Amino acid sequence: MRQRMIPLGKVFGIQVGLDYSWFLIIALLTSSLALNYFPAQFAGWSTALYWVLGGGAALMLFASVLLHEFGHSLVALAYHIPVRRIRLMFFGGVAEIGDEPTSATAEFRIAIAGPLVSFALAGLFYLAYAALNVTGALVPVTALLGYLALINLTLAIFNLVPAFPLDGGRVLRAAVWGITGDMSRSTRIAVGVGRVIAFAMIGAGVFQMLVGSFASGLWTMFIGFFVQPEVGRNAGRVRLHHLGDRPASQQVVDHLRAPLGSPGLLQEEPDEHRPQAIGNTADEYLEQTGSKQHDGDDPPHADRDAGRTAHIAGYAPDRGTEHTPTI
Repeated sequence: MRQRMIPLGKVFGIQVGLDYSWFLIIALLTSSLALNYFPAQFAGWSTALYWVLGGGAALMLFASVLLHEFGHSLVALAYHIPVRRIRLMFFGGVAEIGDEPTSATAEFRIAIAGPLVSFALAGLFYLAYAALNVTGALVPVTALLGYLALINLTLAIFNLVPAFPLDGGRVLRAAVWGITGDMSRSTRIAVGVGRVIAFAMIGAGVFQMLVGSFASGLWTMFIGFFVQPEVGRNAGRVRLHHLGDRPASQQVVDHLRAPLGSPGLLQEEPDEHRPQAIGNTADEYLEQTGSKQHDGDDPPHADRDAGRTAHIAGYAPDRGTEHTPTI
């Protein structure tokens, strides 16, 4: 089932929308900036001005996140990879890219494009901040520009943390893929590193809460809990993508003979417990179950069986690949 969102229109043919959780984070961020950040940095201003700056900074932050996601999306389109939509949500944004890159180079360029956009925005906001700061005019605007420069720099650096499926995790996968020439192996390595970092973030959040930084620790924990399931979900999609590129008979063998305990696949049973109808080859199995194609004719339940195979791996075929949630 597709997650509901409020459509904002299409840009470069890409649907842009707001998840309902976006309204919660925009309210929390605005109030935090208006009640804490700006009063602490610039004392003596009016309450109304703090709220205007807080609201403006929150909206500009998400505009920056949107540009970050367009960085990923436009490079993907340049590689003829479809982009289904960009969604802004509680944890930032996500570009839903319709397929996996076909090369390490494409993966690297798509992944790095978002952080490069954020670094560029940080530089532009800083130049504007520095220019206004010299004149001493429009101090509230200068304060807003300084915040946007800092937050975009933070956004770029954080997303380069090698926690798959964040941008840094995909950059890591592209590097390993380029060295080994093996996408499956590079995905396993990136997934392992991503899980370690996700659990480390959860632990760091607990520690922060114990030493008194409750709000900061809670946010760090939330991010860790968000990243951890995304690691497995994206890894499952990658595995199914590779199965889809292989002959149908080999896909059946892989599903029936997966190692015991493999996530999302049928588990292998001891020989004495295997159904005797299954022969030594996938072709024999397909013949015995009446599902083998003959002379180009489609089996009567091809669509249904394909859907079932897809769902074994925990993947909804019409959902696509969610690329790199930007936090």
